[in-house]
Amino acid sequence: MQPEAGTRRTGGDVLVDVMKRHGVTTAFGVISIHNLPLVEAVDRDLDFVEMRHEAAAVNAADAYARTTGGIGIALTSTGTGAGNAAGSMVEALTAGSRVLHITGQIESEHLSPGRPAPSRGVIHEFPKQPQLLDAVSAYSASITDVKSVQFELENAIARIRSAPNGPASIEWPTDLQYLASPENQRPFETSDGSLPELDTDAIARAAELVRQAKTPLIWLGGGAAVAGEELTELAHRLGAGILTSNSGRGIVPESDPLVVGNFATTPPARALIADADLLIAIGTHFRSNETATYSLSLPDKMIQIDIEPSTIGRVYPAVVGIVGDARATVAALAEQVGVVDVAADWAARVTEMRESVRADLTEYIGGYADICTAMRAILPERSPIARDVTIPSSQWGNRLLPILDRATNIFPLGGGIGQGLAMGIGAAHGRSDVPTLVMVGDGGLAVHLGELASLAGSNAHCIVVVFNDGGYGVLRNMQEKNGFRRSGVDLHTPRFDLLAESMGIPHRLIQSADLFGAALTEAVERQGPSMIEVDVSAITPTPGAFVPPVHVPTDAGR
Repeated sequence: MQPEAGTRRTGGDVLVDVMKRHGVTTAFGVISIHNLPLVEAVDRDLDFVEMRHEAAAVNAADAYARTTGGIGIALTSTGTGAGNAAGSMVEALTAGSRVLHITGQIESEHLSPGRPAPSRGVIHEFPKQPQLLDAVSAYSASITDVKSVQFELENAIARIRSAPNGPASIEWPTDLQYLASPENQRPFETSDGSLPELDTDAIARAAELVRQAKTPLIWLGGGAAVAGEELTELAHRLGAGILTSNSGRGIVPESDPLVVGNFATTPPARALIADADLLIAIGTHFRSNETATYSLSLPDKMIQIDIEPSTIGRVYPAVVGIVGDARATVAALAEQVGVVDVAADWAARVTEMRESVRADLTEYIGGYADICTAMRAILPERSPIARDVTIPSSQWGNRLLPILDRATNIFPLGGGIGQGLAMGIGAAHGRSDVPTLVMVGDGGLAVHLGELASLAGSNAHCIVVVFNDGGYGVLRNMQEKNGFRRSGVDLHTPRFDLLAESMGIPHRLIQSADLFGAALTEAVERQGPSMIEVDVSAITPTPGAFVPPVHVPTDAGR
């Protein structure tokens, strides 16, 4: 759709042209006097999803990018609005998400020269906004010329798409939004950053280690996402068990009998790792929560592959480190390895251990097991599953609930509470042909409760499952285990049925786990949003307690 005859084209039309060029159909944002031309153009020609908070807009754009594999666009206001977005930009930066955050700025004529200089006192001015954006982004820039808008946007997208990926922020003064137009843009030439050349010497040394291995394992992080087919073939050729970080889940479908998954710190997995003679680690940072604060012992022989040189050997020593693209490097490694004579019973032992850790956790979580089973049985394989930081997510959603497609694995990698609902909205717009499921606690949902209105307004097919335990259950358990006073964890919780009714969202209260499947089936079959509230206190058998793996220092040994 083009502007009506006689309507002046603005910078918003430049943004729309750039979005179309990159196949981006949707932007998320909070409308403001500092982004009116942008919102108007996107809403006219594409799809603008109104969010209620800038942080949620970035979360939604983040999940949209993860789900589609494309670029997520977030539009926010200047000053306070940009500050509100900063926390979610930290999440996108941590996750390496392809997010383009465009924030407003006061009119260019009022900007203090040589910022940060003393402010003139213009309302909404934040002199150090460029420094803020730079701190929470992989790349940031300011638009200073109406003719350079297209160049700056394309340059930001090129950086977003370059490995290692990460979000970009652009601040755009309000007057330059109005005065820019597609007709007066200067030419641009950008390209995605080139990938490192294959390190043939390192690959040859790695191949020799693999050929010698009898009991190999593979550890996948999010940086291995592009290499799913190559990794599946290599793992089956070697009979190698696949351990994953949380962000590495689904790169090889978790239905595969060689996928142990996100269980590395469990006693059975530790025993398997102890008997492994080689670990091939791909695209992982070995984060503290996935290595029991680095206390997990790994094989002495490790091959580490990563696009980021500083990752190699940073946490665990690597005998061979390879800086390169995961897909190309794994393919080259597999080609050189050839036939490998591994231990005959190794693959069977991997599968046996895989089933053992799942059976142990299934028994421990009591009635939650029925809910977990129903989720996987009823949801389409392509359905995104957005998980906030809450006990069901951390205890079993991040490990036991099978992830069959990496793009469906939506969760806050940085561990911040309250991002799940907005991420679910973004994912639902990214895959509108299937329902999206959101797992959230009552405490986390309350962080951005207003986004229920965003969900209702967009009519996205998003099913919000609220696990209601009247507060912050994870922290309750942590306080109890460590003998702390119970403080700040018991919350005043709204009536979610009345809240959903006020939004026009169908609501079901579940007080028995065996009724969850029917409620979920009904929500899947219904187009549009739904809410299922699970009364955690009524779940039987009672789930075992979950305590986060957080180290609490003591004075022992001082």
